[in-house]
Amino acid sequence: MRLTLAAAPSSFDHLPFHRQVRHLEQNVLRMGALVEHSFRLCHQALVGRNLAAAEEIPLLDQQIDRFYRQIEVDCLRMMAAPPTLAQDMRMLGAFMQLVRDLERIGDYAEDLGEIAIRLFPYPVDDCMADIQQMSHQAQKMLATSLVALADLDATVGQQVKEMDEVVDQLYDKVYRRLAETSIPELPVCSPHLTRLEPYLLLALVIRHLERMADHATNIGQRVAFIITGQR
Repeated sequence: MRLTLAAAPSSFDHLPFHRQVRHLEQNVLRMGALVEHSFRLCHQALVGRNLAAAEEIPLLDQQIDRFYRQIEVDCLRMMAAPPTLAQDMRMLGAFMQLVRDLERIGDYAEDLGEIAIRLFPYPVDDCMADIQQMSHQAQKMLATSLVALADLDATVGQQVKEMDEVVDQLYDKVYRRLAETSIPELPVCSPHLTRLEPYLLLALVIRHLERMADHATNIGQRVAFIITGQR
């Protein structure tokens, strides 16, 4: 899945302001689609032990970073234009913060792909079922936030914060289980493996997923700010 920026800066500059805003919004949504895809790939790598999915993420992250840089430049350029409607200015400011949230989710997805590769040699831990649920919920939160952005729906944006409670509860549950686990012995024929590494990696997994959910929550709240002007 490859997307390129829809317009060069020179052609963007000559668009009327309302069309620049629309163009910018479309690029944010395109970036969001890439981040969603990256999240799905890291889920497949972690839960489905899909090596090909893990290896696809870095290329996708490069595309996400290109969108992030271009959107940031476009927002700054538009902010330097003559003053416009207050909601438009709120949107530009929110977009600059929102794409940072998206970029961070993409970075975490790339990290999770690398962690999945490190986990491949180890047996699947019993906590993976809860991690799978945690990942599904965080992906649902991201999708809901992007729908709120596409529809400029402040109500949906606020709902994401309530959805985050499920992720936090699962985080606490898995963390307690990892902390209380008795580390088993490994076969003598596996000298390259360590007893502690898979548990450290799983702790990183749930921390990353918890942070991805937090960034999805931020996106929903930024959408609400665009509409209402209230934080």
